Amino acid sequence: MTEKLESLNPITGDVVGTYPIDDADSIAAAVQRARALTPWWVSIGYDGRKEVLAQWRGVITRRMAQLAQVVHEETGKPHADATLEIGLAIDHLAWAAGHAKKVLGRRTVNAGLLMANQVAELEYKPLGVVGVIGPWNYPVFTPMGSIVYALAAGNAVVFKPSEHTPGVGQWLADSLSEVLPDQSLLTCVHGIGPTGTALCRADIDKLAFTGSAATGKKVMATCAENLIPVVIEAGGKDALLVDQDVDLAAAADAAAWGAFSNAGQTCVGVERIYVHDKVYDGFLTELTKAADGVRAGVGGQLGPMTMESQVGVVRSHIEDALARGGRAVIGGADAVGDRFIQPTILVDVPEDSLAITEETFGPTVTVTRVKDMDEAVELANGGKYGLGGAVFSKTRGAELAQRLRSGMTSVNSVIAFAGVPSLPFGGVGDSGFGRIHGEDGLKEFTYTHATTRQRMKPLMNLTSFTRGQKEDTAFATLLTALHGRASRVRGIAD
Repeated sequence: MTEKLESLNPITGDVVGTYPIDDADSIAAAVQRARALTPWWVSIGYDGRKEVLAQWRGVITRRMAQLAQVVHEETGKPHADATLEIGLAIDHLAWAAGHAKKVLGRRTVNAGLLMANQVAELEYKPLGVVGVIGPWNYPVFTPMGSIVYALAAGNAVVFKPSEHTPGVGQWLADSLSEVLPDQSLLTCVHGIGPTGTALCRADIDKLAFTGSAATGKKVMATCAENLIPVVIEAGGKDALLVDQDVDLAAAADAAAWGAFSNAGQTCVGVERIYVHDKVYDGFLTELTKAADGVRAGVGGQLGPMTMESQVGVVRSHIEDALARGGRAVIGGADAVGDRFIQPTILVDVPEDSLAITEETFGPTVTVTRVKDMDEAVELANGGKYGLGGAVFSKTRGAELAQRLRSGMTSVNSVIAFAGVPSLPFGGVGDSGFGRIHGEDGLKEFTYTHATTRQRMKPLMNLTSFTRGQKEDTAFATLLTALHGRASRVRGIAD
């Protein structure tokens, strides 16, 4: 009997759907079908792909409510939040399809004076078949950040959604099949860890993974067996800096959303806040006020912990912080239920506690008083993660943002960078490497192809055994004229 994967509603425990679990053979067959389709997908060109993806965009847009219901049933998040992430994914789909030709298409580049007789051209070609392993917290927006950019670049995709949200992944694949019936441009495969491992070992050309750093390392190791390149978007421990000159109510409102929305299950969510001493008390008052009316539960603004095991992680971080001298302004250990966790604000938490050093992935946030923004930057950069971040400051926002060690930073807002399709998304350190979204996201799923074409005979034929002393002398003279001018290097003493 074929093994089945059950999708469960995290609020009720009811079975939402069942899906056959794919093994290595069925995944290999899916990759083979995808590869057979890629010559046609490449042949229709950027304009043809743009038209197909525009039709798919229309299907998703017209059926947003239907997809939002599937997201709600499998993750528990409110319909409004599900619709928000779907809308952002639609916008990214439009941008990727509309900009692929300009970003990736063949163009002429400067050949330089030494090679002036050559026409130099550059283009980015699709890899072939891209594997995508998606998460459950944003089951539409996050994997679509890889899927749509890979498709727009000319690849076919085999997608393994999280075992917690298989219905969302299948809905996306089925909706594209309405535009291209009986095609395998986007194929969905289902299962748990072994299915992901089989996809890593399949005949794919690249793999994009979103998940924890620990799992990301396993994905890398498995893909390395066949030299399959990877994009890793792992966890985060994002910090928000609050300077002394901000609108405290606005900063607190944004901080509350960044920390508690989606029940804190956001890789670029706010988990640490560093506040200037002069406004610390006022900010904490405003943040408490902003969080006071936010509730988790059926009909509330926050859904449940989609993954049941995450409840224990959040509880352990809160308990560790309290045991080490921290204090809960709202929430605390009693805020952690069986599936729902109420917003929790922790203060006076030591910098080496779990709530500061490890990704919590729940509706909790630490607030720390700092003497100035230099200390705030130092503490924000002190961890092993480097995904996103935010700065609130009227006069120093841009400067402070440049000093943060993170792949993305928002100034006077939170998480805004994720909604801008032209900006790349990704991190450094234990937050991973590679980029989705934007021009970088399109190029991530291609390989660079450079060509030269001789347009006239060279004045000096340097790549021939007929080269003589005359050519060597002329070459040395030209190099000296171009690059030999002496200049004074400014040193530290200057």
